[in-house]
Amino acid sequence: MTFVRLEISEGIAHLTLSRPERLNALTQDMMDDLLLVCRRIERAEEAHVVILSGDGRAFCAGGDIDAWSDLSAQDFSRHWLRDGHQALDALARLRQPVIAVLNGHALGGGLELAACADLRIAEDHIRIGQPEPGLGVIPGWSGTQRAARRFGAQVLRRMTLFGEMFSAEEALTLGLVDHIAPRGEGHLAAEALARNLRHRGPVATEMAKMMINFAEGEERERVVDAMAGRIAASHPELKQGLDAFKERQKPDFWKR
Repeated sequence: MTFVRLEISEGIAHLTLSRPERLNALTQDMMDDLLLVCRRIERAEEAHVVILSGDGRAFCAGGDIDAWSDLSAQDFSRHWLRDGHQALDALARLRQPVIAVLNGHALGGGLELAACADLRIAEDHIRIGQPEPGLGVIPGWSGTQRAARRFGAQVLRRMTLFGEMFSAEEALTLGLVDHIAPRGEGHLAAEALARNLRHRGPVATEMAKMMINFAEGEERERVVDAMAGRIAASHPELKQGLDAFKERQKPDFWKR
């Protein structure tokens, strides 16, 4: 049974956390599913934008306490944190723009998940916060790193050190979210924004996202390699070299 659904329609990849009975709280299996689904989205040529949301009345209540509270310190660090990082990194680094629909509370790991998106739409009834230190643990999935780059360090201090929770209106003022929609209408707002991308060049959008990620400190090495690789792969020298290899000859790159 998968707890992360993927449906692609009219260029939009709908990525849905589907564990509503637990407010979409994240487990190890869900993180594994998320990583695999992100790989599918990355390779799906028909997917031009991603809408991320949660089933039921929550976006994501964070990491399921039952899933990690009994882990040894070694397993907590080695698997829960590291594997979670892999999944969230894959989401943040998708080539497609990602819109998160906060259709319910985004707490702890849920906020860290939302921080991976390029744009966040909050429904007007939600609350946002980083409650982990109240349990004696730190925000572990870049809740102090990527979130600081995306939202600014001071607002994180208020949530993480002092336990403040923010309403949708407060989150908009603080830059935690980009738009507010009435309850139940977050998806409609996201789909309207997603359809606007029909009028924007897909390659230019992909390259612009990569360069923004680079400027922000997200995946610097991969961005440089990908940009240089794209240039090299489009140059006639590549075909010349491959043709020579197939013919068991040495290429003469000076010959045109």
